[in-house]
Amino acid sequence: MAKKFFGTDGIRGLANHDRMAPQNVLKLGMAAGRYFLRENGRRHSVVIGKDTRLSGYMIEPALVAGFTSVGMDVQLFGPIPTPAVAAMTRSLRADLGVMITASHNKFYDNGLKLFGPNGQKLSDEAEAEIEKMMHEDFGEGAARGEKLGRARRYDVGQARYIEIVKATFPRNIDLNGLRIVIDCANGAAYKVGPQTLWELGAKEIIAIGVSPDGTNINADCGSTCTEALSAAVLENKADVGIALDGDADRLIMCDEKGKIIDGDQLLALIAHGWKQSLRLSKPGIVATVMSNLGLERYLQGENLELIRTKVGDRHVAARMRADGYNVGGEQSGHILLTDFATTGDGLIAALQILAEIIYKGKSASEVLDLFEPVPQLLKNVRHTGQNPLEFSSVQSAIKDAQNDLGGGGRILVRASGTEPLIRVMVEGDDSALVHKITNDLAEFIENSL
Repeated sequence: MAKKFFGTDGIRGLANHDRMAPQNVLKLGMAAGRYFLRENGRRHSVVIGKDTRLSGYMIEPALVAGFTSVGMDVQLFGPIPTPAVAAMTRSLRADLGVMITASHNKFYDNGLKLFGPNGQKLSDEAEAEIEKMMHEDFGEGAARGEKLGRARRYDVGQARYIEIVKATFPRNIDLNGLRIVIDCANGAAYKVGPQTLWELGAKEIIAIGVSPDGTNINADCGSTCTEALSAAVLENKADVGIALDGDADRLIMCDEKGKIIDGDQLLALIAHGWKQSLRLSKPGIVATVMSNLGLERYLQGENLELIRTKVGDRHVAARMRADGYNVGGEQSGHILLTDFATTGDGLIAALQILAEIIYKGKSASEVLDLFEPVPQLLKNVRHTGQNPLEFSSVQSAIKDAQNDLGGGGRILVRASGTEPLIRVMVEGDDSALVHKITNDLAEFIENSL
């Protein structure tokens, strides 16, 4: 059965519309609850967290109604990062964790990320089965009387998550002496982000993006809009800057000169540092097809392998588990460190980067810039009907473009799993050629619609 609700990272869409309409969220809660109730007769529970979007107030009670109606108890955490939901699902022995978030999207979107009892994102097979169950009649499966689920607020979730994050930081050092800017995107980490840095001893914390109002999440702030981070670092003469996205599972950083450091550079630094300290479980890391060729070349120079997967941090995580790697991530800033967490965690990754800066005793600019990225350009083409990648003319154009680029570069054209977009990515050593091929190919796809 082809999935219609789930994309590359859970469910996402315009809040109060289509898949994110409350009636569909209710059905999802009922279906997911029944899916995880099938094991035995004990009481079952689900952990629910959310970011700071206005629509979270609408979606959360719809989920609660769905889960409790099939007999599942609900623990509500309120605003908390996505990785906290994953961690709490496992720590509290819940059967399921749900994060209400549209990640880096604007406030008018919302979505759902689901985690199994092991704190890992659901498999394609589990998502497909839940979708199938959404269309079933729940009349006979509804709980009655004392079998109805209960819901309660869990007030210590943020404090408990901070302790989990702090425990990943090396015990022989602290953040004393560092002036740090942190941009929490007016999102889920607006409290736990600055507080974690404070408790680890940072000299000064300049916190921006920490005044959520329901509509300003990711608005001119956070990991997808880093101008505010760079400006704050320069204005405050900070040593380093940290930018999270709306649900805090992504990390982008900034050195003391205001230069933005993406996920590929962060992966390179962690791979280098962990290789030196003998903490790499295998001689390599896992990343997606979007990671820059410059990263691959750098790792080759370090005698490390780059394993590529499809786009999506859950695909990275699955490959890491299957092959035994403990470092992986995405250029966009999802950094997965399975020694510490089951999913991408922006705060945990940031602490590992800060530890490397402290150990090396150098400025952030000297530590965070390990390789020269190959020129890479990404353009999006919006579509509303049939996927243009199914057109033979588009497939031929992609092959012709690859021939024009030559064997030293890469072309990746794919459909977004979260939006009606075709993403065209081209990279190669010739910047002018990369730009020409990207623009020509995007224009061809757009004209084919």
